[in-house]
Amino acid sequence: MGAGNVDPTRVGLISDTHGLLRPEAVDALRGSDLIVHAGDVGHPRIVEELSRIAPVTVVRGNIDTEPFASRWPPWAEVAAAAISIYVIHDIAQLDIDPAAAGYRVVVFGHSHQPGWSERRGVLFVNPGSAGPRRFKLPVSVGLLDIEGASVTPRLVTLPLPTR
Repeated sequence: MGAGNVDPTRVGLISDTHGLLRPEAVDALRGSDLIVHAGDVGHPRIVEELSRIAPVTVVRGNIDTEPFASRWPPWAEVAAAAISIYVIHDIAQLDIDPAAAGYRVVVFGHSHQPGWSERRGVLFVNPGSAGPRRFKLPVSVGLLDIEGASVTPRLVTLPLPTR
């Protein structure tokens, strides 16, 4: 590659697995260079399985109260390509100004509602819930495609098995 070109980086986003790692979520995250789990993991096996795909950064969610979860921080910082990502489970607990702190992306979970918005140059992304379906919300994961300082978010709604 010529000078100034940057290889693209893919970051897989998952949250609110609540102890259930669906094969469809694993398939959607394949090809990620790293994976961010935004809390409410529910069982350490989830992180172990995700780490077979790519390195995993995980934060502790409100249901992660068992002793195994004590090693997970309440928030984390991830460097991906040329950007910094701030990860927290519940966006209501965000106590920093991400733009002033130099973050390009904030990843969070908790609400089970997938979506993204941009404010003051910071992309806020909730990949939704990848675990047990709640209410009529979709089951989903997210992907960030990063090239240089450019970040393209995608939400992937997972097909649910028919019964």
